[in-house]
Amino acid sequence: MQVNPAQLWEDGYIIIPDCVPSNRLDELRNSFEVLVERQKEIWARERGPNDPPGGQWEIAPQPRATFGPLIDEETANTVEFCLHENTLGVSRQVMRSPETILKYITIMCSPVQDHGPSGWHRDIEPNRDGPLSGLQADMAANGVGTVQWNIALYDDDVLWIVPGSHRRRNTDAENRTLLESNRQPLPNSMPVKLKAGEGVVYSNAILHWGSNYSSKLRRTIHLALRAFGSKLFSYRPYLNWTIDFSKHLSPSGRGTFEQFRKRFDAEFDVIAQSFRAVIDKDETAFLECVATLHPGEEHRMICVMFLTKLAYKVYHLNKPEVAALPDAEQAGQVGWPWESVDVLQNVASRFTVDETDLLWSRFIDMENRLKSEEDQYEPGFQTGPTKYYFYDMPPNYEVEDFIATWE
Repeated sequence: MQVNPAQLWEDGYIIIPDCVPSNRLDELRNSFEVLVERQKEIWARERGPNDPPGGQWEIAPQPRATFGPLIDEETANTVEFCLHENTLGVSRQVMRSPETILKYITIMCSPVQDHGPSGWHRDIEPNRDGPLSGLQADMAANGVGTVQWNIALYDDDVLWIVPGSHRRRNTDAENRTLLESNRQPLPNSMPVKLKAGEGVVYSNAILHWGSNYSSKLRRTIHLALRAFGSKLFSYRPYLNWTIDFSKHLSPSGRGTFEQFRKRFDAEFDVIAQSFRAVIDKDETAFLECVATLHPGEEHRMICVMFLTKLAYKVYHLNKPEVAALPDAEQAGQVGWPWESVDVLQNVASRFTVDETDLLWSRFIDMENRLKSEEDQYEPGFQTGPTKYYFYDMPPNYEVEDFIATWE
């Protein structure tokens, strides 16, 4: 299947007809339903004391089953489909990245009872992803580094978007509507009407809306993929799966996931090298690491910003009181999924506590420039009021200025 990558940047989304080949639709419906039933059993066992018998299945407005841990040989076809030319192949095209990897796999389901709409948002949070305008400038120069997918196993029109909004800030008209209510159509917004078997690939920086979480049957595969070997370093560089389930896949599928993990680990080896360079005040080594992570020469300061976010996580994770916690609790402490917190543990283990204290002291100037003394707020984000700037990168502050602060 051939698509036009320019359309993703222009519109922010591309609808893929026959994303699920028609001769596979019933097969995938049946296999995904097995996974949903397995997840329902887990939610029932894990329900809280005041929860209904079904736990999250009965409570959540949009129950999501992250299906990696649920996989066996009977249901391996669900994951194999995520590696199909119509999914992984299309993602490689639109991000112009042959090394694209799958980082998040789940299925979104209809709730037991109607919950109505969610709120408009972008999947960008300034405290952990950085200012939107900086990310947009990086994408404009170096390509889209992260895409999401909705692939409908049954007709689905829940998702709404504002085409082109991934390339710009909110307009005044959008902000007025959002401040009045973020649960109503925005100017120039549209529903993404997917027939069974159709998919939509989109930039998650786009303004989008879950328009109505009703009890109408919904089984929609939701994926996130990121580029490797492209011109930019993608935000949220983590995985929401462990490699364990791959033993149930075909040799080809298993090999693909093993390669995903090797590529992910290799990237964090470079990140660890960049941290060592900062600690040692080795400007040449640091610049080499940044160029490896972000080959595009324009907007490398975005890469330094992401390294700042990661340096804080490693600094925090290396604290003895945090390092002593179980993996899931460590993940909660640093705001990462538990499935890939081990890679942060691996990086942290390469440095002493004193070294990570020193590391963070060398990144803190960058961190402080991303924040104001007063709370900031912009509608249309998942984040409420925060001291982090929503839009603008620090003015007149480039990689060489960051390096100069080491002295």
